[in-house]
Parts: sequence; structure tokens; C-alpha cells
Amino acid sequence: MSIVTKTGDKGETSLMYGHRVSKSDARVDAYGCVDELTAALGLARSIATDTFISDEIFAAQKDLVVVMGELATAPSDRERFAKDGFHITTSAIVDRITAVINELEKDKSLYPKDWVIPGGTRVSAALDFARTTCRRAERHIAAFSTSDAEFNGEILRYLNRLSDLCWVLARYVEKDSRNSG
Repeated sequence: MSIVTKTGDKGETSLMYGHRVSKSDARVDAYGCVDELTAALGLARSIATDTFISDEIFAAQKDLVVVMGELATAPSDRERFAKDGFHITTSAIVDRITAVINELEKDKSLYPKDWVIPGGTRVSAALDFARTTCRRAERHIAAFSTSDAEFNGEILRYLNRLSDLCWVLARYVEKDSRNSG
């Protein structure tokens, strides 16, 4: 099967289970922002040399696949989505990254005394870029969520926490760079 389907040539795309919508649909924008975030995290992971950092980024990317699947499903197909065995965003994945943040924050030296200016290292810069991409996704999804009465609020909690994780991981990378350089 080719990536070239030509079905989107007139500005439409398919949600999961085939519902056709405009590419400007708020739902498409929502999962598109998460797709951008996944790619931004992929950039950070591709240059990370610390296994802890790359493992945390990869875990987040896998979580974001869950988020995207959930966002790409029309409300009328949610029951089918669950029946087909797809996962939804849960408090457990929010709690997992919260625990990582809490563990890293035990090191108070991660917090600079001044504003952070991204670019201390390539990896920290990529993580800061992913953080801002995450915040944009969060804003777009927050706007989208008001139109969906059954919206899963764990998605917004997850994105909020993930942006925090990106920030803390970037500071961890910068501190590690200072200590080894």
C-alpha cells in the first residue's frame, strides 16, 4: 500500500474508522499538534546519549500514540475504539511521569537562579523545543475539548505534566553537561 492515497487532495482526511472530516477540523488540529510533539521528542531522542533521557522520551512517545488514537476517534466510535482493544489516556500514565519529575526534583540544583534560555546543549534545546510544542498542543486541545462533552480530561493533565517533564529533563541534561565538561 502506498502512502499516496490522493484521498486528502481536496482538504479532507479520515479519522479512525473512516469518518471523513476537513483537515481544518479542530479534532484533526488536536491530534496533529500531538503528532508534531511526537516528532519534536523524536529529534531530542535521536541526539540523546544518556539512556535514562532516551528511555523517558521513548516512553512519552508511546504514550502520545495513545493520546493521538483517542483524539483521532469520533465520539460515535469511542465504544468501538475500546472494544477493539485500544487504550485511552489514564491517570496511571500521568502518575508515571509525575513520579519521574518528583524523583528528579529531589536535586534542587536543577533549578537555575535565573530564567532559562534554551540552547545550553543540543539535547536540552531539543527538549525545550518539545516542551513548547507540547504547550501549543495543550492550548489547541484545551480549545478543542470544550466542544466534546465526553472529552477525556486526562489528556490535558498528561500534556501539562509532559511539558513539565521536558523542562526538568532539559535541566537535567544541562547539569549533566556542566558536571562532565
